[in-house]
Amino acid sequence: MVSEEDKYLADVYQRFPITLVKGKGTKVWDSNGREYIDCIGGYGVALVGHCNDKVVRAIKEQAEKLITCHSSYYNDTRLDFLQKLITVAPKGLGKVYLSNSGAESVEAAIKITRKYTKKHGIVATVGSFHGKTMGALSITYAQKYREVFAPLLEGMKFVPFGDIIKLQDAIDDTTGAIIVEPVQGESGIHVAPDGYLQKLREICNSMGIVLIFDEIQTGLGRTGKLWAGENWNVIPDIMCLAKGIAGGVPMGATLARHEIMDALKRGEHSSTFGGNPLACAAGRAVLECIVDDGLVKNASSVGKYFKEGLLALKDKHKIIRDVRGLGLMLAAELRFDVKNVLFDGINEGLLMLYSGKNIIRLLPPLVMDERTVSNVLSIMDKVLSKEEDRRNV
Repeated sequence: MVSEEDKYLADVYQRFPITLVKGKGTKVWDSNGREYIDCIGGYGVALVGHCNDKVVRAIKEQAEKLITCHSSYYNDTRLDFLQKLITVAPKGLGKVYLSNSGAESVEAAIKITRKYTKKHGIVATVGSFHGKTMGALSITYAQKYREVFAPLLEGMKFVPFGDIIKLQDAIDDTTGAIIVEPVQGESGIHVAPDGYLQKLREICNSMGIVLIFDEIQTGLGRTGKLWAGENWNVIPDIMCLAKGIAGGVPMGATLARHEIMDALKRGEHSSTFGGNPLACAAGRAVLECIVDDGLVKNASSVGKYFKEGLLALKDKHKIIRDVRGLGLMLAAELRFDVKNVLFDGINEGLLMLYSGKNIIRLLPPLVMDERTVSNVLSIMDKVLSKEEDRRNV
């Protein structure tokens, strides 16, 4: 099945040689019936666990009633989801544009900002990742993604993450927005320095610049707060969401202050599938899970336990250079390429993600408990020891 799929699918993904056919909670199973602890979670999508009972039930019930409804018509399920989302959203972000992915939520933010400010310049950060569509790619830092598709959008600048002085120097008369991930994901789980986001908020307030938070990976409890910006008590003007917002059903959302979103006029931006009832039913169930099942608190407490365990591994294994992250958004930076460690992990029943060549990224479902984390740490200890033996460290 592995090689058969490669015959048909575009060769654009780094692939692992297992075929996943089933998932439940923090576990997935392959076509041979083998069980794995999943610390990838579909790149952070399995936020409330694989095949969460509430999400599955909501999808089944909605599928029997109405699967698609374009947003040119009103819909009860969409309204219910929007009301629940706004109830938990950061104060002031009262208008929503619904789409199908993180890249689309960022594309919307770019267009909304340009329409509102009448300026095309955006300041992003070194190490940023906002998507691979042409607009989102223009504010994604890595040259490996960008250079073959140049020229991209004009007026985009990159400054070091956390460097206020260089950010201020980059602002000019064309700057309409600053976009930042409160915790950078793709580049290796880099947490915003204390005071950095607060200073960005002050700069944007004083200069009439729109502050955009990309919370596609950090939002909905991932960092131990419902929104990562809450770790610094900062609210943006626009916030981009996706990943686990609908429990695995494709959905993106762009939230904004009323006056910013209202700059868009009818027909200037839309989506055929955005806000479809199936995704909205799943999204409503996800929000209920996060709030009712205490998943934000769990991400905080279990994330702390997980990070302490990773730090203990760092003390034991010279191969680990650094451990960082918030909540259940964690990374272990190694001194060598992580490829062998990832494949050894698969052989031991553990799925881990990478960031670049030497960083292990961990984005497990927020339903993970300490017992499962202990099993993860035990497997990591084993595969790290194997890698050290291989390299004679």
